[in-house]
Amino acid sequence: MRRPGRLAGVRSTRAPLHELDEERLVRLVAKGDRAAFEELYRRTSPWMAVRLRRRCGDEQIVAEVMQETYLAVWRAAGAFAGAAVGGTATGWLWTIAARRLVDAFRRRAHHAEPPPAAVSDAAPAAEEEALAATVGGEVGDALRCLAPELRQVLQAMVLDGLSVRETAVLLGLPEGTVKTRARRARIVMRRALT
Repeated sequence: MRRPGRLAGVRSTRAPLHELDEERLVRLVAKGDRAAFEELYRRTSPWMAVRLRRRCGDEQIVAEVMQETYLAVWRAAGAFAGAAVGGTATGWLWTIAARRLVDAFRRRAHHAEPPPAAVSDAAPAAEEEALAATVGGEVGDALRCLAPELRQVLQAMVLDGLSVRETAVLLGLPEGTVKTRARRARIVMRRALT
């Protein structure tokens, strides 16, 4: 006789969480799997915090954005998991975080307090290293030759998918400056590639 609540001889066929990729973890999170959410957080929160700190020197804002981002992930994982074709789970996470950071800057701007300057290190950002590794040849060389202020704008608008206004808020620049730098970056890239 079997005991209630036990399945005799049945084992879970699911791989351990640490072996699953981020996309699969998000699908499990969409089903309410708390352990999958914890694994996703453990895996992605360190690089997320580093990226946010590169754009904002205020630890309180970074902490708030992290909390808002992962709350949004928990609530909206089904939106990513239900997409037939789309980007990566980490790209989706970063898009949420970048938009939350822009929102935080807008709230701060509304209260007339300028955002603190982004942390600037001599070491290249992780996304710059990843971009350099994935974009090779002439395009990679052209990107590496861009002035840092042009590369920042290009990164925000192209890699992060932000609008001119969001990029302006994120970088603490006037919209006209963002447009000018984006145009200059395109010109420099075009010259380097012809």
